[in-house]
Amino acid sequence: MAQCSRLLCLLHILLLFVVEIIEAKRFPACIVFGDSTVDAGNNNQIPTVVRANFPPYGQDCEGGKPNGRFCNGRLATDFLSEMLGIKRSIPAYLDPAYDIEDFASGVTFASAGTGYDVATSNVFGGIPLSKELEYFKEYQKKLIAFVGQDKAIETIRESLYMVSVRTNDFLENYHFGPVRSIQFTVDEYANFLISIARTFLTDLYGLGARKILSSGIPPAGCIPIARTVNNFAERTCKEDANEACKDFNDKLQNLVGNLNKELDGIILITWTSIILSWISFKILNYTIGERA
Repeated sequence: MAQCSRLLCLLHILLLFVVEIIEAKRFPACIVFGDSTVDAGNNNQIPTVVRANFPPYGQDCEGGKPNGRFCNGRLATDFLSEMLGIKRSIPAYLDPAYDIEDFASGVTFASAGTGYDVATSNVFGGIPLSKELEYFKEYQKKLIAFVGQDKAIETIRESLYMVSVRTNDFLENYHFGPVRSIQFTVDEYANFLISIARTFLTDLYGLGARKILSSGIPPAGCIPIARTVNNFAERTCKEDANEACKDFNDKLQNLVGNLNKELDGIILITWTSIILSWISFKILNYTIGERA
């Protein structure tokens, strides 16, 4: 469990740096999309086996009980939200314990097991990114009813958006799945994912988002499950998966650069560097993922 907290500390340091790059101001809300790295309990409310509703998850949270977060404590998005003076933790949109009063200053639509590719979401029944956007549209209507149209438009425009879609496309789907690896070469699949990422980020922009942090992908071949499947005895990294993630990150950086030029008023950056990802997985050995 200590490894997870230390990983989040490193992510916290990176996020401090990222926020300085964006601008020194107060955001009215932090709005989150993505997978298990930022799911605060949405999967507990849908029919899927991918849930964080059992120990050791949540053991370092208040009360020491699982709360849907795939970690022993809070997530990087929670730390960032608190650091920005917004709120201590960001609630899950589908959690019945919360309502629009809670969501007005921060909400996560993320779902463990999802990816850019809808086929990835289908592996374990996660919420696809397209559905997360539908929830965001629903959220906007609720926000307008709660604070009024002018205030809601301002909140939507000035909020900080975080998109964290990580290893699922390559691990669950491409490298260990039977279909996509037949349909695409690794490079073709990365291009396919980038085209989906472009559409998602453009659609998010069209819905009012202007300040967006989008994550890169860590070296998926070095997380515990990948090492175990790759070589059960020696548990060595799956290097072709690592190389695929590196290539994807390069393509994502190019996409981010292009969208910053194409979309007027957008501030879009990647918030997880491949260098930090290597350090996190090589040194800290993210064992909580293995136990899950």
